[in-house]
Amino acid sequence: MIFFRSLIFNIFLYLGIITCCLIAIPLLILPSSFLRKLSSLLGWYFIFLCKILLNTKVNIIGSEKLKTEHKFFIASAHQSMFETFVYNYIVPNNFFVLKKELMSIPVFGWCLKKLNCIPIDRGKTTKNNLNFSDQIMQNISNGKTLIIFPQGTRVPYNENVPLKKGARRIYENLNIACLPIKLDTGKVWPKKNFLKYPGEINFIFKDIIEPNLTGEEFLKKLEESFYN
Repeated sequence: MIFFRSLIFNIFLYLGIITCCLIAIPLLILPSSFLRKLSSLLGWYFIFLCKILLNTKVNIIGSEKLKTEHKFFIASAHQSMFETFVYNYIVPNNFFVLKKELMSIPVFGWCLKKLNCIPIDRGKTTKNNLNFSDQIMQNISNGKTLIIFPQGTRVPYNENVPLKKGARRIYENLNIACLPIKLDTGKVWPKKNFLKYPGEINFIFKDIIEPNLTGEEFLKKLEESFYN
């Protein structure tokens, strides 16, 4: 039963992604607000499919913390592909720091660029990497919300891994607050697994981490937010 539900879910999921990519092509010449509405719709579609086909409810807890007047960026746990799309619905007007290779994917990469996502070369010192803090601040000054995944990659549910030092550098360079988000998407959508399971998915907005902490203090608080 789980196999057939997963099969139907994956068929509808990728049909939705392909359809949105086709619709996105003419939107690339229009203001980015049109593409943002489409990406938000796709995020909602992910949630809808989970509810209808997997019998999985998605709970978004504490999202009122997004309404703070202070500048902040979001640091999220990362367990599946699910959150990378659904954040476009949960957090309007966001942008990601992501690996450069994703920008090379036809249509999908063009959309990421249109949505002001910032590519980096992992483990390399390049001109773009050196200037990426300036690019981030420019986007934030324009009212956009940065989302990063400090674990660096998708992590299985209930596995606690050390956070990457890049999150610390972003926190120190930006000198703004951080809003952590704990999640458990890996229960339903395990990493590199065709099967998807029924249950509940929780996005939990944790307490804001204020600026001006040391890098070590920041990483400690962030790990506590993810793993406790």
